[in-house]
Amino acid sequence: MSDNFYLAIEGAIGVGKTTLARLLGRELGAELLLEVFEENPFLSDFYADRERYAFQTQIFFLLSRYRQQHRVIQQTLEQASLVSDYTFAKDRLFAELNLANDELHMYRRVHAIMAEKINLPNLVIYLRAGTDTLMERIALRDRSYERGMSRDYIDRLRVAYERFFSDYSDSPVLTIDTDNLNYIRDAEALAYVLGRVRSGLAEGEYQQPLPRPETAPDVAKSLRVAGKRRRLPDFQRWHRALDADKGFLTDLYFNYIALTEEMGELGRVLKKAWRAEKTLYEHRGNRQEARDRALQKQMPAIREELADLLAYVLKLSNYAGIDLEKAYLDKMQHNEDRTWET
Repeated sequence: MSDNFYLAIEGAIGVGKTTLARLLGRELGAELLLEVFEENPFLSDFYADRERYAFQTQIFFLLSRYRQQHRVIQQTLEQASLVSDYTFAKDRLFAELNLANDELHMYRRVHAIMAEKINLPNLVIYLRAGTDTLMERIALRDRSYERGMSRDYIDRLRVAYERFFSDYSDSPVLTIDTDNLNYIRDAEALAYVLGRVRSGLAEGEYQQPLPRPETAPDVAKSLRVAGKRRRLPDFQRWHRALDADKGFLTDLYFNYIALTEEMGELGRVLKKAWRAEKTLYEHRGNRQEARDRALQKQMPAIREELADLLAYVLKLSNYAGIDLEKAYLDKMQHNEDRTWET
């Protein structure tokens, strides 16, 4: 499998998708796929009379986006990584907002057929901003066909994006709040975004292969298949092979103590992040930005400690003879059926 990645950026009108796509393309050495919305002949009419021109505008966008993505993405990924300022999925978001009744029903049928043939991103960056911020940025760029865009429409679109990404599961999603983030003029802000993107790509759809225990090549080989969705039993089998190969102590209680020590390590890392967040918040006044920056700085350590915790949980499950995946699913089914007191 190629190591090239496909990164897509999403968010409401005016949030800064294209700007960030250009910056990330340059910084990550990736090709660009930018939406060609100016070619839609119905767009200016749509902003003047949305109800009358919604269907024509949406169908034109659907066909245009399909042609562009179906042709370009796979060809590009064979040679290079790709950054896009839109996803094919977002077309339906706009349709749900602007169409109704028979027009929406027809649109859904056509979109479903086309969507099956479109590559999914390895990571989607969802840029979030408040309505006031979006209106300011739209006014600042002063595109002629956007001048009549109402605040109410932008607010409805912002809410639609929030709902859309609240249950989006086609690709991993990295959410970045941009109200107080100027990655155009602030090098530190751009570095912050780049750090989160690189981390997100590393944790995306394709998992890195585990190290290979020499005593169990068949198990290791099954875990090294690129792009394969591994399950908890795979990891439990791998840990059994690793314990045998390395001669690790398999005492249940000893490893429980080791697990609690790893919990303490995670607690110390999170304490550092909490203190850093407090300091950043006092200086910048934005709680979410302060938290994101503090966590990003500690992210390598957090990832390492969480991985250690998972390893010990898998080992304990092995030593106790528990199928962890089945135990988890049984417990979640119990929780789902349970009546919770509030």
